[in-house]
Amino acid sequence: MELEFVDYLRRRLPAHPRLRLGPGDDAAVLRLAESCECVLTVDMLTDGVDFELDRIDPRRAGRKSLAVNLSDLAAMASRPAAAVIALALPRRGAMELAVALYEGLLPLAEQYDLAIAGGDTNSWDGPLVVSITALGMPGPAGPLVRSGARPGDRIVVTGAFGGSILGHHLDFEPRVAEALLLAERYALHAGIDVSDGLSLDLWRVATESGCGAVLRADGIPVADAAARLARERADGVTPLEHALADGEDFELILAVPPDEARQMLAAQPLAVPLTDVGEFVAERGLWLSDAEGHPSPLAPHGWEH
Repeated sequence: MELEFVDYLRRRLPAHPRLRLGPGDDAAVLRLAESCECVLTVDMLTDGVDFELDRIDPRRAGRKSLAVNLSDLAAMASRPAAAVIALALPRRGAMELAVALYEGLLPLAEQYDLAIAGGDTNSWDGPLVVSITALGMPGPAGPLVRSGARPGDRIVVTGAFGGSILGHHLDFEPRVAEALLLAERYALHAGIDVSDGLSLDLWRVATESGCGAVLRADGIPVADAAARLARERADGVTPLEHALADGEDFELILAVPPDEARQMLAAQPLAVPLTDVGEFVAERGLWLSDAEGHPSPLAPHGWEH
């Protein structure tokens, strides 16, 4: 199966100017002379945890497996360059599944000018496991990190939150173009993508930056899917609580100086909305303020691996 699959890849993968030597050798050779720094990220996704192959087209699983890496590069305001892909495939139907996964992820790779530089495959008696390592090139301002938020910075987010399990967690658009544009036009102090939950990932930025954060309850953009999920489950969890903790929204949280934030919000330069949801503060911790501005401690909730 492996030789047949490598033959498929060598026929299917498009030529890429960044790829000097691709699949078929012991390692790939990349041309990365445009930058002296390289951003590197890896994500491992598993059937039964990150998707359910008995319920979805495997091409959607392939797309998501690459999209989560692209979202990490977006969080670092870095341009995708290349990726290597490792698959642990169930023995039955391994070749067909491998091809379907690639047919799902290749359009996304082409959309973001990402070279698929190679990888590895294996088969076993367990579920599908996909591990993708992606490389990116930071922009002129350097990679955006979690540790740069400062007291007084505004908390600016893209998009809306909550209810991702209803489909968004598979079909989201990584905010690569948005991050690159914002990093080019505005001063950004810190950033993260919301993979595990708005409150949990915001807490991570605040913790890494040595400060705290106050969210405005009435300012958080709650996705329609969060309201729908609350209605369907009828378990007492509100749409706002879904927005704060569901995760897999893959939107951006940015720490932005106040003057820059005002310009950014007035201009709304993206196709997706930008929203000011609060501010970073000197005191460590996380708070949620009500409509009258009274803050209450907020425990960070979300997916913990």
